[in-house]
Amino acid sequence: MVKNLSFSYSKLGMYKECPQKYKFRYIHMLPEQPKSYFAFGTALHEVMEYIYNPANASFPTLEQALVFFEKYWNRTSFEQKGYASAEKELAGFAEGRRIIENYYAKYAASFFHPLSVEMKSTLEMDGLNLISILDRIDYLGDGKIKILDYKTGKAVPREPEQLYMYQKVAENSPAIKALVQQRDPGVKELRVGQLSFYHLPTLEEVTFERVPDKEIFEFWQGVLQVADKIRAGKFEPTPGENQCRWCDYRNICPVFTGKEYNPLGTQNACPAPEPTPVPQQPADELDILSEKIDRCGELLQQAKQLQQEIIALMRKNHFEQHFGRQFKAELARVEKLEFTDKEKVVELLRTLKLLAKVLVPTQSTVAGLLADNTVPAQAKAQLQAFARKTEEEKLTIEKAD
Repeated sequence: MVKNLSFSYSKLGMYKECPQKYKFRYIHMLPEQPKSYFAFGTALHEVMEYIYNPANASFPTLEQALVFFEKYWNRTSFEQKGYASAEKELAGFAEGRRIIENYYAKYAASFFHPLSVEMKSTLEMDGLNLISILDRIDYLGDGKIKILDYKTGKAVPREPEQLYMYQKVAENSPAIKALVQQRDPGVKELRVGQLSFYHLPTLEEVTFERVPDKEIFEFWQGVLQVADKIRAGKFEPTPGENQCRWCDYRNICPVFTGKEYNPLGTQNACPAPEPTPVPQQPADELDILSEKIDRCGELLQQAKQLQQEIIALMRKNHFEQHFGRQFKAELARVEKLEFTDKEKVVELLRTLKLLAKVLVPTQSTVAGLLADNTVPAQAKAQLQAFARKTEEEKLTIEKAD
């Protein structure tokens, strides 16, 4: 009998981000490095579970919740949590306390016992062994439930695919249906009434109504397609600037090494990922650095706006050159190569064994290969066949003579 594929929303997300990363994490079982935002989020999830635990007859006081948070937080060091320094960890701890205090100020008078908290659901369906952890399930009455997912990042996410997965699981879960029937024995059919993201740092909730069956069906077909690719061993990397920049597996990825990772440790294998040492800096120096980054960002935004205004005025007056009191501006049209079919370009680079040379295949890095003297002329010609020539205006400002 074929064993069901163990699957979850996080696995789905990682495969869609990069199949090669999925392979490192779930096939080779190579752990990722600790991330401070994971540790921070986990600690606050623990506090929410402590507050709303249905097994407790009464709710903890704010002081009890803060003591619980502190004890949980101090179980691991700042390195184990993924913080760069003890100062950064203390800032995270202070932020956690602030969130808990604000949460109590808003909700303590209206606490109620939900149907469940941090419920781990395991469901076999369509050849998958679905594993989901539902942060909180509230009973709305009449066989309807509300699924609430806590978020602790910088912004409230607007993409509801995670909730699609939860709706699919909840409405087919015998365990969740049994919980509802304990509360309301007459229920014959379980339905999701609402799905919500709750952003703890801002105490903001984004609520979605039940997703129509057609949308769930289309979403589920996509899930099954991903599962089929995993079973078929399709783990081709999908490099991109953002995902590659922060990936823990860069130093063993074939995109960067030019060879497949060998977990057996032979001469062709790449070393397992090592933690990158983080130099410790004094807190005041880090504050100065943060201020300089913010100031630089603001100045760059102002400069970008000024450049757009200068280009518009020079274009309006048909100027190619104009002088200020100290600087001169020149406006020129430059030819630009645009690679529109990214998948075909990446496949060509892989065939030509040039993918590792560009590190991350962006428009500029691929175009740079055409000016690289080490790239064969035939390879350049093949790349140029995928390029579309466009023109753009380039503004140059320099000190006037």
